[in-house]
Formats: sequence, C-alpha cells, structure tokens
Amino acid sequence: MFNALSRQPDDALLALIGLYKQDPRPGKVDLGVGVYRDEEGRTPVFRAVKAAERLLLDGQDSKSYLGLEGDAGYLERLWSLVGGKAGTKVTAAGVQTPGGSGALRLAADLVLRGGSKRVLVGQPTWPNHVGIFAAAGLEVVSHPFFDTAGQTVLFDRMVAAFEAAQPGDVALLHGSCHNPTGAPLSLDQWKTIAAVLETRGVLPLVDLAYQGFGRGLDEDAEGLRYLIGAVPETLVAVSSSKSFGLYRERTGAIFAVAAAPAAADLAKSNLMALARTSYSMPPDHGAAVVRTILSDAALTADWTAELDGMRARIAAIRRKLAAGLAGAFPALTAVAEQEGMFSLLPLTEAEVLRLRADHAIYMPTSGRINIAGLKTAEVDDVVAKFAALR
Repeated sequence: MFNALSRQPDDALLALIGLYKQDPRPGKVDLGVGVYRDEEGRTPVFRAVKAAERLLLDGQDSKSYLGLEGDAGYLERLWSLVGGKAGTKVTAAGVQTPGGSGALRLAADLVLRGGSKRVLVGQPTWPNHVGIFAAAGLEVVSHPFFDTAGQTVLFDRMVAAFEAAQPGDVALLHGSCHNPTGAPLSLDQWKTIAAVLETRGVLPLVDLAYQGFGRGLDEDAEGLRYLIGAVPETLVAVSSSKSFGLYRERTGAIFAVAAAPAAADLAKSNLMALARTSYSMPPDHGAAVVRTILSDAALTADWTAELDGMRARIAAIRRKLAAGLAGAFPALTAVAEQEGMFSLLPLTEAEVLRLRADHAIYMPTSGRINIAGLKTAEVDDVVAKFAALR
C-alpha cells in the first residue's frame, strides 16, 4: 500500500530551518521561524509560566483524562481575556484544542457539517490556512488583502469580496497582528466588515493568535469584540502559543459565539463530537498553566508586564528597521506602524535567494520576515544587506 502513495513536498518552512541549521557561517540570521526571540536569540519561557508550572508540580494530583471539552477553567478565563466586557453580551461555548491549528480544523469541520461549502480567505495569509480548510473539504475562495509593493491594505477589494459572498459562506479574519503582513485593520474597518457580513449572512471565523503583540491585550481584541456583538454568530479560534510562549505545548481553543445560548451550546456539542473522532481529548499542561496564571492576580500582572516588554522591543526594532530601509524601499516606512511579529517585504524570490547565498540571511521566498527574530545589534547589518539589493 505504501508504494502506491505519492511523495509529498517538504514543508517549505521546515526545510528552511534545516538549511539554516546546516549553514556553518558565523553571523547567520534566521528571519523565518515564527517564534519570539530575545536579545540573546533565545525563545524565553515567561516568568509567570515557570511559576505556574512550579505550582502545578506541587499541587497537581492526577493525570487522568480531561474530557472532550478540555480544561473548563482555562476556557472560562481565556474567553474573559479575549471577549472582555463585550463577551458578556453573548454566549461563548468553548472547546479546548491542540493549538490554534486544531481550533481552525475543528471550525472547518463544524461549518462543513452545518452546510457551508466555501471559505473566503484574504491573500496573502498564513500558508497553513489554505491547507487546513482544503483538507477539511471546503472550497477556498481567495480575495486580495494586501499590496506588498505599496505596503497597504486593499480594504475596498476585501469588502467587495464580502459583498459578493453567498449566504452561508465563511469569512476568515485575522484577529490581530496579521500574519504575514503585520498590517492592522482599524476599528472603523472592523465595523464596516461586521455590517457587510451581517447583511450578507456570512459567518466570520476569526483567527486570534497574537493578542498582546500589537497595541495591547484589550486594544488587539477591540475589533473582534465589536464584531461578536454585531453579527448573530461567530467562530473564534484562539492560540496561546505566542501570547504565553507555549509553542510546544499546543494550547488553543475554539469558541462558538452566539446571541442565543441554545445556538452556542448546539455548536459546542458538535465541536466535541468532531473532536472525539479526531484527537479525542486535548493535552492538559499548557491549558493548566494559562488557567493558573489567569487565576492569580500577581501572576497575571507579571505575565502582562513581560508581554508588554516583548511588544515594546518588537516595536523598537520595527522603527529601526523601517528607518534604515526607507532609502532603498520608500514604502517600507510602513513597517514602523505595522504590528506584531511579521512583515511582508517587496522582494523577489531571486533576491531572497541572494540574501541566503551571499549573506546567510534566511527567510521564506515570499518575503515574509519575522521581526521578532531580530536582535537589535543585527538590524544595521541586515539593513545594509537588504539595501544592497537595490
């Protein structure tokens, strides 16, 4: 049977990681992998995470199954973080998932079961979005979102795609810190989107993976919070990988949000049934850590302070990078105002490969860079090498 299978292409990002590791040159720079790094090049464990793990080590008295829903305390506290006061106006029924990717797959399976056939996805987007939705059996309908050369959001074209959607379609929206462009939507733009989706009968699916990395925990969720009060139903996929630094713990959740509690509960029952035939029950450790942090005022304050420091560091590197690149790439002054870990640079594939071959700078051929992977001391050298391309 195995001989009848076709060889699948290697994951491009994982292949890039391998090439970087094999490169013996000193001073090599990894701008590809989507993890936060500090000034020493490490992906640190949050102080609050370490403290929570010590509490769990001392107090946890069982490794029994969690159940299909997962950690109820995690879900309750996570939704309070995401939904804020707006979340009190609706019912959010959540299921814990193996990371944000698991949340997106459950969402895709749910909408397909509910009769949806198509999902509208703005381009460019995180590559795995298309893969997850297509693997679930949804038709992926692409629409323009971002002009890389001009570094601007193509908002009118995005709205036009939503206006042309059919009732029952699903619209994917990035909750904050758009991956891969870093380009934010204003609250007014969120309001316009909400009005169009409500009028057209389109279900929003919001992928929230970087809350706190843009402008702040509450500020990054304001568009989502408006949306959930303006449309009858929403699906919200949440990842704790970035905001809590729990990448390898695969900690996430999917929330079905509705004005009618019965509708949210019905969606939850289907999400749990879908989970049962997929991964069955979610892993415990990451969710227990988040629950412990958000249940303790001191740990929450320490986590928030460290997250604020990470966000400030990324913003400072953005400003430094934008100022350095403005001469060779005038449009890249916009990088300073973009948010989160990523930006999408107007580079050709040939230019990306030249940077790799000549200067040991590693990034995807799409031109996406992980700004959170740069050390402040590296910025001037990287800027000079980018500028030399033009």
